[in-house]
Amino acid sequence: MLPAIADRDESAALVIRTDFGDEEAWQAVLAELLKPWDFDDGEVDPYLHIVDDPAWAGAMADEVLASLSGDEELSIVYLADGVTMNDHDYALLAVAVLTREECETDEEFEAYGGSVRTVPVGIGRIHANLSIANLDFADVIEAARASPAGVFRSF
Repeated sequence: MLPAIADRDESAALVIRTDFGDEEAWQAVLAELLKPWDFDDGEVDPYLHIVDDPAWAGAMADEVLASLSGDEELSIVYLADGVTMNDHDYALLAVAVLTREECETDEEFEAYGGSVRTVPVGIGRIHANLSIANLDFADVIEAARASPAGVFRSF
């Protein structure tokens, strides 16, 4: 069983490290995560809650979602997994916390559910737009599909 996440500010983007095989890669990911979020009206410090606990080692997306299912304020979790650590862009897995069972229709799940890879600086744009309901997760997935690598970079 995965541990509870304590003292998380509900408005911060949640990043969970699930791969502990390469500390140097993790430090590079952290450096990217801690870069300022760049918006049209300027830069802001990243607003993240980072879980760096070996108890999460090897956790798969479905296990993470199951452990977070009681958090009604959380819509997306970002996983720093093995793919992240081995990717030259350190693309994290952005996973919608919403499950198909929570949706009334397939269309609702397609708009608000699923997963996509994002570069670390993309977290700011995703987080900001979803927080204010400016866009749906489907918009993030569509923007990622427009990228040759299928990774979200920006809108």
